[in-house]
Amino acid sequence: MELWPAPPVLIAIATSLLAALCGLATFWLLRERGRVLRQATSIAGDVERLNDRLWELADSEERYRSLIEAQGDLIVRRSEGRIVYANGAYAALLGLAEGQVVGSLRMPQVRVTRPVQALADGARVFDECIETADGERWIAWVETVVPVAVGQAVLQRVGRDISARIAGERALEEARSRAEEASAAKSRFLATVSHEFRTPLNGILGMADLLGDTRLDPEQATYVRALRTSGEALLGLVDGILDFAKVEAGKLELVDEPFDLALLVEDVTELMAPRAQAKGIEVSALLAADLPALIRGDAERLRQILLNLIGNAVKFTERGGVGIRAERDGEAILVAVADTGPGIPAERLESIFEEFEQVESPNMSTSGGTGLGLAIARRLALAMGGAISVESPAGQGAIFRLRLPLRAAAGAVAADPGLDWSGKRLLIASGTPFSAGHLAEQARRRGAEVLLATDRQAALACLREAGSLTALLVDRALPGGDVEGLAAAARQAGVSEIVIMLSPAERRGYGSPFAAGFTGFLVKPVRGRSLQQRFEGDRRPAVSAEVESAAPPPAVGAGLHVLVAEDNEINALLATRTLERLGCVPTWARDGGEAIRLVEAALAGQRPAFALALLDIRMPELDGIAVARRIRAEEQARGAARLPLLAVTANTSQEDRRAALAGGMDDCLAKPLSRDALRVWVERLAGAAKTATRSA
Repeated sequence: MELWPAPPVLIAIATSLLAALCGLATFWLLRERGRVLRQATSIAGDVERLNDRLWELADSEERYRSLIEAQGDLIVRRSEGRIVYANGAYAALLGLAEGQVVGSLRMPQVRVTRPVQALADGARVFDECIETADGERWIAWVETVVPVAVGQAVLQRVGRDISARIAGERALEEARSRAEEASAAKSRFLATVSHEFRTPLNGILGMADLLGDTRLDPEQATYVRALRTSGEALLGLVDGILDFAKVEAGKLELVDEPFDLALLVEDVTELMAPRAQAKGIEVSALLAADLPALIRGDAERLRQILLNLIGNAVKFTERGGVGIRAERDGEAILVAVADTGPGIPAERLESIFEEFEQVESPNMSTSGGTGLGLAIARRLALAMGGAISVESPAGQGAIFRLRLPLRAAAGAVAADPGLDWSGKRLLIASGTPFSAGHLAEQARRRGAEVLLATDRQAALACLREAGSLTALLVDRALPGGDVEGLAAAARQAGVSEIVIMLSPAERRGYGSPFAAGFTGFLVKPVRGRSLQQRFEGDRRPAVSAEVESAAPPPAVGAGLHVLVAEDNEINALLATRTLERLGCVPTWARDGGEAIRLVEAALAGQRPAFALALLDIRMPELDGIAVARRIRAEEQARGAARLPLLAVTANTSQEDRRAALAGGMDDCLAKPLSRDALRVWVERLAGAAKTATRSA
């Protein structure tokens, strides 16, 4: 039996198997080739995309670098002090080429470093002055820590050249310093000007007062009044200029203290009345019934504003008059000043508050002034938290309104309105545009019935037709005249109170009102309190504004020795004569050194002790403050009593006053020397001396 096939069959089988294996191998190779081709295609695409990305990154880097370079800022990164990156601007700062910077340890030479400021995000900000080939440059740096890899960071500084800004700051500081020096020089100049002006004015006004106290014939008295009026006008101009300079320099100091607003307004009105009456016009004030008795504020600055406003109104008013009205305006006080003058052109309503601006009128008989009054008034009002406005209807004069946030003093109430006038019937005969209406309103507030007559004929008609009248108030300047005949007609009509209203000048030349048929008189401008007294049983004549002939004051300081240290002979004469009229015994020292020697002699018992010393602030050898310090030191060394020292100065600033008080003075008196202020001190010392004598 045969176990294996014949050879041809085996060969055929082997060939078939080999062919099958070759097919399988070919199939596998073809499949692998396709796969490899696909991978190669994918890789080629990836390579192409990577090339594109690399190009984009290179382009972006170039744009970023260009942007950084174009910025002009200084950029540097350091790692352990070595530069790892710096832009061209920083390389130029070091004086190196951009390619030489990386890897360098070089640092710029620093001249000045300002204090470092740490920000909330950890950054540090500071300014440095760096020495460069082009000179010093100021760089403002922002320093931060920048991470560059995991666990790695570099110190980055970004700086900007601020040399121009620093130069501007220095220029500004120099300009400010020059301005401060100029302001200080201006203040010194103003102080000097004030002293130089006030010193001769003190002599002029003081001597006018002393001359007015002597026996003068009418012509001489007229000349003395003119002399004093001119001196006061000049003093007002000087004060105005100095006040404007203070306001402009921001050195205005305001006080906050209680004062009587009604009394202040009436005082200012009364002060301006002679000027108005000399022009044939009237000035009158009306105070609202609800004004508090006391308010808080700066009374002197308010007085200054009102003097400017009322004085300006009087100056530009030729016929009619000026009316002042004070009332509440919410939480503020409103004071209105109206006049019957020519008015103000609409285009000038604001410019009149500017410096050195004046409204000129061809019909205006008065002129002059600095053009600073309204500018000062507005600036003072603004400093006090208020405002001034003006309106001027065509052909109807002007109205200035001052509004100030002045509050009532603690515990202050409205002024006492007085008794009830119900049942009284008053006839007011006056042709004035304001005062008659003001008087009528005051009487009506109290319940009286009031009739008004603007001339003599109208007044006579009221007497015939009105029936029974309680009182007649007649203006001496009533149109139609013959006020004495009107008074006679009133007596025939059964009027019990017949009162004539006179200006101070009219009062002096009129004679006895009682002989002329009147039961009393009131002096214009009539104060509210005077009117109240006249008709509430007080029959004493109200002479609020009447100027009586000056008489020597009583010798209140009899026997008091007073030292007068004054280098100006005229001012010394004025002070000594004034003291003599007060009964004192003055001793004149011509300079500070002589004043010290006299005080030392008095302390040593070599001469009578001084009760008071007047020390001029500006004197040769030793000024007043130096003298005061020497006196205080001598008193302390000897254990002596304190001698009252009064600084007499032509400088009116608060700084001067504080310096005087700090130097040992007890008070500061301004030139022109006020006799009333000096009299207060003499009376005080005389009273103390009497008390001490009685105690002994």
